[in-house]
Amino acid sequence: MATTYSFDVVSEFDRQELVNAIDQTMRTINSRYDLKDTQTTVELSDDFITIQTASEMTLTAVHDTLQAKATKRDLSLKIFDYGPIESASGNRIRQKITLKKGISQEIAKQISKQIRDECKKVQASIQGDAVRVSAKDKDDLQMVIQLLKQSDYPVALQFTNYR
Repeated sequence: MATTYSFDVVSEFDRQELVNAIDQTMRTINSRYDLKDTQTTVELSDDFITIQTASEMTLTAVHDTLQAKATKRDLSLKIFDYGPIESASGNRIRQKITLKKGISQEIAKQISKQIRDECKKVQASIQGDAVRVSAKDKDDLQMVIQLLKQSDYPVALQFTNYR
């Protein structure tokens, strides 16, 4: 009886870690001398983060702080999709950062094509916003994971349901 092993390639992030990173960012903003009086806000909603601040210089500092806090919490910076900078009321600026979750159809096709081209003993199938990879040998699956980790896709990739 031949056993097949599989795993899913997904693009997700730990929402609680993101909440913690934003909380730490706000604490840093409130304690940093150069950002303390800017009345900067960083708000998290379901699909995006909204930053409101005094100038582009402070916005850059907030970006750097948020990215540092996210990296320390093992969040990939690829989940952030920075929108255009808009002017808000009272000489202030606002920016929305869309949170990327899930693998789009185009990227899923690229991933499955790369797997088919480079690993002949492995099958890849697109299932919604994930790619299921299956093979008869666990070593082949490990090879696929290493291959995808070395590839540079515009989304953060995680490997789940390894069985």
